[in-house]
Amino acid sequence: MEYAVLNNGVKMPMAGIGTFLLTPDEAESAVAHALKDGYRLIDTANAYVNEKAVGRAIKKSGIDRGEIFLETKLWPSFYEQEDAVEKTLERLDTDYIDLLLIHQPAGNYTAGYRLMEKAYKEGKVKAIGLSNFNEEQIREILDMCEVKPAVLQTEVHPYDQEKKLKEFLEKSDIVIQAWYPLGHGDAALLQEPVFAKLGEKYKKSPAQIILRWHIQDGNIVIPGSKNPDHIRDNFDLFDFALTEEEMADIRALDQNKRYYTSTPELLKQYVSMVPPVDEQK
Repeated sequence: MEYAVLNNGVKMPMAGIGTFLLTPDEAESAVAHALKDGYRLIDTANAYVNEKAVGRAIKKSGIDRGEIFLETKLWPSFYEQEDAVEKTLERLDTDYIDLLLIHQPAGNYTAGYRLMEKAYKEGKVKAIGLSNFNEEQIREILDMCEVKPAVLQTEVHPYDQEKKLKEFLEKSDIVIQAWYPLGHGDAALLQEPVFAKLGEKYKKSPAQIILRWHIQDGNIVIPGSKNPDHIRDNFDLFDFALTEEEMADIRALDQNKRYYTSTPELLKQYVSMVPPVDEQK
């Protein structure tokens, strides 16, 4: 495993598994397979409605909690609830969260950030950060925060490499984490000739080449899957390295093409959406 060192000294694995769109049963099974295959970074969120399942898989694995990096995200409808972090801990059945993020720049996200800062100071959270924030919104948090965000989770893949944003984050000592690291499974991306060529050289799949590119480019990756074979393959990334020329060939694919775009209307909807977290299995 390779690690990123966050701005507060916490070590975070560069590769993990995401649980977006997985049912509780699927999430529990996927996390169990991932932990068995050597994963130690697990990503979930209030909104995924599978935190309890993720917590069960971690407990059943028998792996010491201190070896696992557990990450989750607060949803906008909870930003002003004083017990939001405590309820998240209860669902995960854990004493602490390794990384807690503000999920969306919607509603009273500064209140949500204050909740996370309080939890950080109390030792309930080891690091805090942001998800889906743009540079202007990150600057707003940096201007008001007492505890600096350590991570930004956002859409990054070879078709949208966020080069300008990454320059800003590097200057701000914030690590980037990629969701949709494989471009939402876009066949056009996966079938780019450069990945086939490199896959043949290194005996890897196009997806593995892309994930390796991310890691070498400084992006923490959390590809999601419920397929045990894909889960295993998505972690088989540490026995080869791309050359600088090969990295440049992949950087040349950048198109500023996003698969998810938030709008003011969508962000307003997020505030009123209340995930059925208390009904989790």
